[in-house]
Amino acid sequence: MTASLRLEKVTPENVRAACDMKLRPGQERFVAPVAQSLAEAYAQPDIAWPRLVFDGDELVGFVMAFLDVRLNPGDPEDHLRSGLWRLAIAADRQGLGYGRFAVEAVCEELRRRGKTRVTVTWVPGDDGPEPFYLKLGFRRTGEMSDDEIVGERDI
Repeated sequence: MTASLRLEKVTPENVRAACDMKLRPGQERFVAPVAQSLAEAYAQPDIAWPRLVFDGDELVGFVMAFLDVRLNPGDPEDHLRSGLWRLAIAADRQGLGYGRFAVEAVCEELRRRGKTRVTVTWVPGDDGPEPFYLKLGFRRTGEMSDDEIVGERDI
């Protein structure tokens, strides 16, 4: 990992590379494909903040935040939240700090927008992302959003 890490908007020039990015085998059950994420972002532009993670000229990942969403709309106790919606790091670039960089970049964007807490959800399971998120300071809230665990972290 180098000092040239940055997030970039998805553009006509980089969208195909983003959609072609491969995860490690078996991770597909934990995160939707980038193409699906981009379709959801297109369909919900008011709440989605998709970005690509670059190290120099190399695309190494995809991250998407959500802004002011109720995770459980039918629950009268639910409140508006913002946080990490999707995170995907290329199979051969995992474990090198790119995921941490992407999460911290989302936290910084949310902080810039006046948020004080970041929310994330994850699918439970062996080899899932829970240890990664807990290591970054997220804690389980005790809630579920559909079949996903809800975690939060103060920023």
